[in-house]
Amino acid sequence: MQTGALTKAAVENCVLIAQRWILARLRDQTFFELGALNAAVRVLLDELNDRPMRKLGVSRRALYEQLDRPALRPLPAARYVLAQWKQCRVNIDYHVAVEHHVYSVPYQLVREQVEVRYTTNTVEIFHRDKRIASHRRRYDRQPSTIAEHMPSAHRAHAEWSPSRLIGWANKLGPATGQLVTQILQSRPHPEQGYRPCLGIMQLGRRHGNIRLEAACARALALGSCRYHTVRNILGAGQDRLPLEPPAETDPTPTHTNIRGADYYAAATTTEEDRC
Repeated sequence: MQTGALTKAAVENCVLIAQRWILARLRDQTFFELGALNAAVRVLLDELNDRPMRKLGVSRRALYEQLDRPALRPLPAARYVLAQWKQCRVNIDYHVAVEHHVYSVPYQLVREQVEVRYTTNTVEIFHRDKRIASHRRRYDRQPSTIAEHMPSAHRAHAEWSPSRLIGWANKLGPATGQLVTQILQSRPHPEQGYRPCLGIMQLGRRHGNIRLEAACARALALGSCRYHTVRNILGAGQDRLPLEPPAETDPTPTHTNIRGADYYAAATTTEEDRC
């Protein structure tokens, strides 16, 4: 409702007026949708704003056009974004925690005090009033790490991380991804599986990704998740042969003469009772 240049008390009085002139007149009506209610309120609101006031002799709309509209300024081009601030201390892993997620900062700032400004979409980190990092806001548990924030030794190690090798293998096919995953998991330390995984990568460049995927599928069927197995399969051309389905073993038939494990367990218990 247009109130004009009114004091706080006068504004609160307008709430009372709206209750008397609008809500009270609609109290006996039933509305089944919000649009119909808004339309009815709009009619009564326009009537109230165009009605001359007793003491001033002019309407609220006339005062709004005379006093308020000339002083109005355009709205900002961008919508207001609610931001929160918090102080954090950089951990030894050069990350700060914000709402159960960690974001990286330059590693030189380990143990330094920083300020974090975060919204629903972005996270900005400041040190001595200077922005040192900016991240997209995330809500999962995976760390948000920028490579430039890492020490050179950590950066070199991250270039050949298990997740990167597995991601590369999964792009070639599910069999290749499963084989690489099992190679890395079979080592006491994942780094010990980097060399065979890189060797499999070279086999893909030499023989093509399609043949490599078929060779990995055959190695998995053989139960031999090794680089040498994949190399030998490709060298012998066995990846071009169709995979034979695993032989089905017939289940033990049901027969009265087949006593089963339960019979012998009961017989053993009886012998122990006799002793």
